[in-house]
Amino acid sequence: MITSADNQKVKEARALLERRGREQQGRSLAEGVRLIEDAMRAGVVPALLFSAARSSLAERARSLVERAQGEGIPAYEVSAAVLATLSDTVTSQGVIAVLPLPRHTTPGLPSGLTLVLDKVRDPGNLGTILRSAEAAGAEQVMLTPGCVDPWSPKVMRAGMGAHFRLRMLADQGWESIRRSMGSRAIWLADAHGEIPYDEVDWRQPCAVAVGGETEGFDSEALVLSDGRVAIPMDGDADSLNAAMAATVLLFEAARQRREGKQRCTKG
Repeated sequence: MITSADNQKVKEARALLERRGREQQGRSLAEGVRLIEDAMRAGVVPALLFSAARSSLAERARSLVERAQGEGIPAYEVSAAVLATLSDTVTSQGVIAVLPLPRHTTPGLPSGLTLVLDKVRDPGNLGTILRSAEAAGAEQVMLTPGCVDPWSPKVMRAGMGAHFRLRMLADQGWESIRRSMGSRAIWLADAHGEIPYDEVDWRQPCAVAVGGETEGFDSEALVLSDGRVAIPMDGDADSLNAAMAATVLLFEAARQRREGKQRCTKG
C-alpha cells in the first residue's frame, strides 16, 4: 500500500494531469474501469495501475486489476488520500492506469472521411466529437494547434474509448492538412455556408472541418479549403454546438456510404 503522495511513481503519474507532463513522458492517465478495459482491448498495454484497497473495489474493478497483474502489468494499491491526488473525477471507481500515448506522426492518404477539428477548446465537446467520429467510421482525425489536448482526462472520459480506436494526429497546421489531403476536397462546416451538407458527396475521399463555437475559421483555412457546408435549420438558432454539428455531418457521411447515393462532388 502506497500511502505517501511523494512516492516517485505517484509524483510521475500526477504530472500526467497536466499537458506538459503528458508531452514530456509520452503517457496519459486513464481513470475508470471501462476506459481502461477499452484501452487494453485495443491493444494498449498500461505501464502500471494504481488502485484503492482491493477489498474496497467493486467486482469489475477488482477483476480488471487481477487481469492486469496476470498479464505482468505492475499494480499498486494506494491509500484513499493518494488516489485523490491522481483522480480527476468527483466519484472515483478506484482504478487509474498510466498509458503510453499512441504515436501517429504522419497523416494517412485517406480513402474515406477525414475529420479536421479547428480550435475546439471545450474538453467535453472534443471527447464527444471523437466518440461520434469513431462510431460513424471516420478514417482519421486531425487537430489544429488551437484544440484542447485530446489526451486530457476530461476529453478521454467523454471519448469513451474512441481515442484508442481512431487514427488521431494533433498539432496539424492547415498547410500540412492541405498537403496530406492532396487533391481531395476539404469542406468547412459553417452556419453560413453556401452548400447544404446533404448535397455533398461524402462517399468520395474527403475531409470535413469543424471549428470551435467562439471563433470562426481563419483566412488560411478559408483559402486552403474547397467550400463551406451548412446544416439548414428552421428554428431561431443560428448554429449548433460543435459536437452536435460534427455528429450530424459524420452520420450523413455514414448514411451516404451505406446507401450509395450520388451527391455533388468537388468542382
